[in-house]
Amino acid sequence: MKLRDGMWLTAEGVRVEYAEDVHNITQTEKGLSLLCPTRKIISRGDTLNQSTLTIDIEAASDGIISVETTHWAGAAVKGPHFDLFPDGQPKIEPQVSKGGKGTTLSAGALSATIHPDQHTFDIRFHSTDGSHALTSLLGRSVGLAYSPAPSNPMQTGDMRDFKHYVFTQTTLGIGESVHGLGERFGAFNKVGQSLSLWNADGGTSSEQAYKNVSFWLSSRGYGVFIDTPGKVELEIGSERCSRVQTSVEGQRLKWYVIYGPTPKDVLRRYAVLTGKPSMVPSWSFGLWLSTSFTTNYDEKTVNSFLEGMRERDTQVDVFHYDCFWMKAFTWTDFVFDSERFPDPKAQISRLKESGLVKKVCVWINPYIAQHGAAFKTAAEKGYLLKRKNGDVWQWDLWQAGMGLVDFTNPDAAKWYVECLNGLFDQGVDCIKTDFGERIPTLDVEWFDKSVDAHKMHNYYAFIYNKVVYEALQARYGPSEAVLFARSACAGTQRFPLVWGGDCESTPEAMAESVRGGLGLGLCGFAFWSNDIGGFEGYPLPWIYKRWVAFGLLCSHSRLHGSSSYRVPWTIDGDDSSDEGCSRTLARWTALKTRLMPYLYAQALKAVENGWPLSLRAMCLEFPEDQTSWYLDRQFMVGDSLLAAPVFEESGKVEFYLPKGRWTSFFTNQVREGPGWFKEKHGFGSLPLYVRENTVLVLGKPGVKGAVYDYAEDVEVCLYHTKEGASAELVDNQGKALGTLKVGSNGELEGKELLKGSWTTYSNGRVVDESCSKTIEWL
Repeated sequence: MKLRDGMWLTAEGVRVEYAEDVHNITQTEKGLSLLCPTRKIISRGDTLNQSTLTIDIEAASDGIISVETTHWAGAAVKGPHFDLFPDGQPKIEPQVSKGGKGTTLSAGALSATIHPDQHTFDIRFHSTDGSHALTSLLGRSVGLAYSPAPSNPMQTGDMRDFKHYVFTQTTLGIGESVHGLGERFGAFNKVGQSLSLWNADGGTSSEQAYKNVSFWLSSRGYGVFIDTPGKVELEIGSERCSRVQTSVEGQRLKWYVIYGPTPKDVLRRYAVLTGKPSMVPSWSFGLWLSTSFTTNYDEKTVNSFLEGMRERDTQVDVFHYDCFWMKAFTWTDFVFDSERFPDPKAQISRLKESGLVKKVCVWINPYIAQHGAAFKTAAEKGYLLKRKNGDVWQWDLWQAGMGLVDFTNPDAAKWYVECLNGLFDQGVDCIKTDFGERIPTLDVEWFDKSVDAHKMHNYYAFIYNKVVYEALQARYGPSEAVLFARSACAGTQRFPLVWGGDCESTPEAMAESVRGGLGLGLCGFAFWSNDIGGFEGYPLPWIYKRWVAFGLLCSHSRLHGSSSYRVPWTIDGDDSSDEGCSRTLARWTALKTRLMPYLYAQALKAVENGWPLSLRAMCLEFPEDQTSWYLDRQFMVGDSLLAAPVFEESGKVEFYLPKGRWTSFFTNQVREGPGWFKEKHGFGSLPLYVRENTVLVLGKPGVKGAVYDYAEDVEVCLYHTKEGASAELVDNQGKALGTLKVGSNGELEGKELLKGSWTTYSNGRVVDESCSKTIEWL
């Protein structure tokens, strides 16, 4: 939302009033409260007939300071509210000091200093030790706005015809970049963009996002979390080039400055504020296969898919039934289509007993179709959202006459969980929680009268996924719950995992997905997936195979389409050659399986710190390398592996290696960074480089499925290691077994933790020459 027309004029039809003075500063229990008139106070008469803004600056936690701007304090503070510090708020003693530079509030490592001259509006955020200047609120950077502009102050006595906004503008430094704000598919660096944080079902090729997260990460060593689930409008260097403007409709705007100094430190503190990601079970890292969406399938089809995958040497760990496991016009009524699946419990049991699959997932959403078995009960008992006149809110978009589950009603949530338990009784192990974006805001009344319908729009994703996730935890255990969710807001990282939504089957859409995953990872989401091959359309064989390589290096990997299947033999006419889709999928699935000792140990580290496992943006690992803040076609898989997907049919790819020695996983050849490099790859490889000083533990060749003993028959590969280089060993339940470490003599310590016929390689690993021969350095 732009409030100005260039530097000199306000936008047409808008009245803007800025905080001009800091008239007085009051010390409070948690920090400082600033009274800020919107005109400079020179004489007593200046205190009349003008607005003021109250700015409360408080110590929230070590390295975290909150800033809340309020115009009219009597406005109701309606929910919902983000569930902050879910594991408890760490104690912090705010420190206030006064000196020549002004009044300073310190919260551990982070401080805010208010300029000593009351006529100079200047609030600067900096590290307490003075080593890092972060961002500032300078002149005309905090204010309120009316739309349309009132011509007379008396008009504001009746606000029904006016919209009221509060805004702040934090400074952007020279060369500073901004990242995050959810899963956004446009440019990775958000500077220059106008963004609305408003969940929408818009696919991956637009400015809309399924997962709007009100947090952004700066390249200057700090982040900002905006504490409202309502719509947030951002002008990121797009209204005023040197500022980030945040505006919300209402009387209050609260946000938190989160200090690093490194981006990993920022995310660690952000996880304390909004919640750490939960751990997911090891089986979820295996290959997921879906029925696809509108394809025609029944029990026989499912069996043929899984048997065909086995025949082609690819293990499926999770099978997913998409929407049409239920009859048309009935979604979601939790009832299998009896004509296509006459005995789902028996079928699921047979699939698992045969070893074709370990776990089963089904699709649901929070919409209850009028013609489904669940609607009558839900409507009669008040479990559905209502219009203000008492009618059930309904429309015909998606499902005819569908209503929306009102999760603010505890009885509705309990009923929904009972429906889920019926699925668990039939052998369903995990749930795809689709949709949750199109939540109405007009003419609706929630069961909980304390909530604002506008704020419920984004926040609905949190409570919807929370209900389902906790139902899975209650049935299967705290660490066995897995979602496959599409919608999210801040805090939803606590209920993993999520996937990237509806992408087209094009290389451009694959690049969109990479950007979306990178951005969401910088918002504290540890686990992420996407539709391998693309969702919409029919992928060409080369696109499918390149996407398989990318998808199997994401934390989670699923084959899923819209109107066409994603089993490999349907893509290329069952090409059985080494370069065919089936062999390519088998090869990459086997590679991910072998990486499980590394991936699962890294996953535990990721959830503890609030970091993404994969896709992990390069800037998290190499923040001092300015190039890393602009890399949106490559990513890290954990701390030590760098991957660059191939987007060209020819196999040509250009990528960047930061400073240091990097070893090709596929050839053991070494490159020296920093620098840009070009290569050409067959379908069995891509630029996958191992960071120097890495101890990489690999499962034995030929192991099937993601769940096995991660300490038995392993290969321990050393990559230019020095004394102290290490790798954590964990079992397939996430239990720490101990540490493998390089000693002073270069020998590996901790070998007693290993079992079976394990081997150690001091210069990389044993490579597959048939694969390495297809790689060219250009």
